[in-house]
Amino acid sequence: MKTAIIVFPGSNRDRDMFHALELITGARPQAVWHTETSLPDADLVIVPGGFSYGDYLRSGAIAARSPILKDLVRKADAGVNVLGVCNGFQILTEAGLLPGALMRNAGIKFVCKEVKLQTVNDGTRFSSSFTKDQVWRCPVAHHDGNYFAEADELKTIEDNGQVIFRYADGTNPNGSVNDIAGLTNKAGNVLGMMPHPENLVEELNGGTDGRLLFESLVSAAA
Repeated sequence: MKTAIIVFPGSNRDRDMFHALELITGARPQAVWHTETSLPDADLVIVPGGFSYGDYLRSGAIAARSPILKDLVRKADAGVNVLGVCNGFQILTEAGLLPGALMRNAGIKFVCKEVKLQTVNDGTRFSSSFTKDQVWRCPVAHHDGNYFAEADELKTIEDNGQVIFRYADGTNPNGSVNDIAGLTNKAGNVLGMMPHPENLVEELNGGTDGRLLFESLVSAAA
């Protein structure tokens, strides 16, 4: 599986993502600096976590207007798989690739801890290696992870089965509506999620729960 990772000023989870992908796919992802105007041929493009542009103005707002985002939108519209994690999720919503918005955490505090996620839709290219309703561990680290969508838009998202992961067992760390932790676009090829599956892919880091997401993508690309 060929992968690419977009890197912005302020990205700080790109190296974690490089390690996770190389560990699971056996191939080194290609780094793409935000000022470039075209993405390489890839089965999966990842927008990693961090604080792009120092979260100046609004988390993800400036990064969403970087030159490389134009080609990312083109690739996503053509069906290429795109994964945005944490700040990547914020960037994808700001770019219009995902519905809704990420607001300040309900407690107005940065949260960094482990949560539990429930896989509510196992019929996607991002979740096929999970079982439906499987509860798994995953770390979070964010300040603006409170997912929100207006009532009509939220109903459409839920009715379309676009919600893939929810915070489980009362571990919602940010106040996200309907406990939404990760969702896709209508076509199902773009996923945004606040938790960091790349940080739980080997026993050395405390567990392998996050591997299933990447293994799902490897299977989809086979």
